[in-house]
Amino acid sequence: MKTILVAGGAGYIGSHMVALLVEKGYDVVVVDNLCTGHWQAVRGAKLRVGDVRDAAFLDRVFTDDPIDGVINFAAYSLVGESVTDPLKYYGNNLAGAQSMLTAMKNHKVNKIVFSSTAATYGEPEKQPIEETDRTDPTNPYGASKLAIEGMLKWCDRAYGIRYAALRYFNAAGSNTAVGIGEDHSPETHLIPLVLKTALGQQAHIGIFGDDYPTADGTCIRDYIHVRDLAEAHLLALEYLDRGGESGPFNLGSGDGFSVKEIIDTARKVTGKPIPAKVEPRRAGDPSILIASNQKARQVLGWVPHRGLEEIISDAWTWHQSHPQGYGK
Repeated sequence: MKTILVAGGAGYIGSHMVALLVEKGYDVVVVDNLCTGHWQAVRGAKLRVGDVRDAAFLDRVFTDDPIDGVINFAAYSLVGESVTDPLKYYGNNLAGAQSMLTAMKNHKVNKIVFSSTAATYGEPEKQPIEETDRTDPTNPYGASKLAIEGMLKWCDRAYGIRYAALRYFNAAGSNTAVGIGEDHSPETHLIPLVLKTALGQQAHIGIFGDDYPTADGTCIRDYIHVRDLAEAHLLALEYLDRGGESGPFNLGSGDGFSVKEIIDTARKVTGKPIPAKVEPRRAGDPSILIASNQKARQVLGWVPHRGLEEIISDAWTWHQSHPQGYGK
């Protein structure tokens, strides 16, 4: 493999994937419509601005460059918005995946790593969550990703397009060496919101419920450094290139941290007080979500190396140097 197409490569996780591929010597082509991504985050790759739902645009991309494999991050990903506007999520996420797979079939590209989500599981039956557990999404975002996993399965059988569907838990952190990080609008993720509070950009961080059946009463989640996440994608692509079998893989640290533990760690890292305020629970928030990453370890040879303090420290470095995000 020499040339990799990264769809959504101007986004948070996508840009970290691009940085790793460039570091490893791959030629990288990024396709992104920049509706949520940032051109400033694309370093060392060819950026083609366009929508993955545009078949003619994708055909030109595949014609112009000898694509050997695809990593697809292109999707809408706000859970709350997906509930209020499900057609937007089905229309974008499924149509984009169908368009990409069609282009791959037409141009005889047979490897894709797909950005899926732990939201495919819905309310878990047990902890830690394994890939063989029931998938029953509780929101349209997760449902759209699960539907794409089904599309991938059938395309593998029909056209020989092999895939790895990587089900993320909570990505965080930044690549301090390259100078890229997390800049969403609106921001909905806990760690960047905690750090925005540390910067004085909001008065307090909200804790949505402190009466869950956990040690300190707050929800527990599995956090994974975005650079560890990118490394898993490359291992998955190389696994497929060796003829590996298609399927889903959980990507999480295997450890759980509560909301209060995240805030306390951020206070330690930043040296800031970070005021917190307990607010009402949000509907549909499970008490605990922790990944079993044993399949990724055993099959892909993936080991997450970066712990919670490094995640928050790297994120803090980014937010301090980019208090208003990219290009501001």
